[in-house]
Amino acid sequence: MSRPPVPPFTRETAVQKVRMAEDAWNTRDPQKVAAAYTVDSQWRNRAEFVTGRQAIQEFLSRKWARELDYRLIKELWAFDADRIAVRFAYEWHDDSGNWFRSYGNENWEFDEQGLMRRRYASINDLPIAEFDRRYTWPQGRRPDDHPGLSDLGL
Repeated sequence: MSRPPVPPFTRETAVQKVRMAEDAWNTRDPQKVAAAYTVDSQWRNRAEFVTGRQAIQEFLSRKWARELDYRLIKELWAFDADRIAVRFAYEWHDDSGNWFRSYGNENWEFDEQGLMRRRYASINDLPIAEFDRRYTWPQGRRPDDHPGLSDLGL
C-alpha cells in the first residue's frame, strides 16, 4: 500500500505530509490514523512505547476517550530524505471539564511507500482556562483560513 507523498521529501511534499497527518488526527478515528503507519511501526509517545498498527489503534482509542474535544495543529519544523520533524499543539479537556493545551515535538521516519515506520513524540501539558482556548473551529479538519502555530504565537 502506498501513502503519497513518499520519500524523498521536498519542502512542498513535507508540508503536505504534515497537513495530511494533522487532518487525520483531527478526525479522532483510530483506524484511519493507524492506517498511515507500517504494520510494525515503532512509537514513543511521552513515556509509553507502542509497537504495531493494532497497538497504535488501541492507544489512540484510549487517548481520545480521555482527551475530549481534541483539536490539533501541526507545523513542519525540518525534513530530510525520509524524515520529518514537526512541532504541534493541541487543546482538549478531561471528563471533569479541565482544559489543557498540549505542546510537543515529533520525529517521523517513513518507508519507501510513505508509511510512517517510526514516531517519537515528546509532549507537555499546560492547564488553561476555557476562555484561553484558541482552537474553537467545529470538530474535524482545521479550516484553511484558521491561523497555524506560528501565526498564533505558539
